[in-house]
Amino acid sequence: MVPTDTAALQEELEQFRQEKEKIRALVGQIGGVASTKRDRVLNVLFLVAIALLFLVDVIRHTVGVEIPVPPLFSIELGVLLVSVKIIWMIHKQARVEHFQFWILNSIEFRLNEITKSVRRLEDLAQSDSTDR
Repeated sequence: MVPTDTAALQEELEQFRQEKEKIRALVGQIGGVASTKRDRVLNVLFLVAIALLFLVDVIRHTVGVEIPVPPLFSIELGVLLVSVKIIWMIHKQARVEHFQFWILNSIEFRLNEITKSVRRLEDLAQSDSTDR
C-alpha cells in the first residue's frame, strides 16, 4: 500500500468518526434521557386522568354520590384523552421513522461512495498489472 492510500484511508476514517459524532448528537436531540422522562411523566398523567374519570363514574353509579359533572362528559373526556395519546404516539413514531430513513439514506450514500472507491482501486490495480 502506498502512503497516499494510507492517508486517504485515514482521512476516510476521520470522516466516519465525525459522521458518527453527528449521528450521536442527532439521536440525543431526537430522544434521549430528557425525552424518556417527559414521555414517562405524560404517560403517567394520561393514566391517572383516565383512572380518575373511571373511578368518578364507578363511585357515581355504585355509591350514588352526586358529582357535578354529567355522566357522558367523563366518557367524552376519556375518549378525548385516549385520542390525544394515540395521536401523540403516531407523531413520535413518525419522528423515529424519519430518523431511520435518514440513517439508512446516509448509509446507502456512504456505501455507494465506498463502492466507487473500490472500483477505482480495482481499475488502478488492473492497469498496474497490465503495464507490467
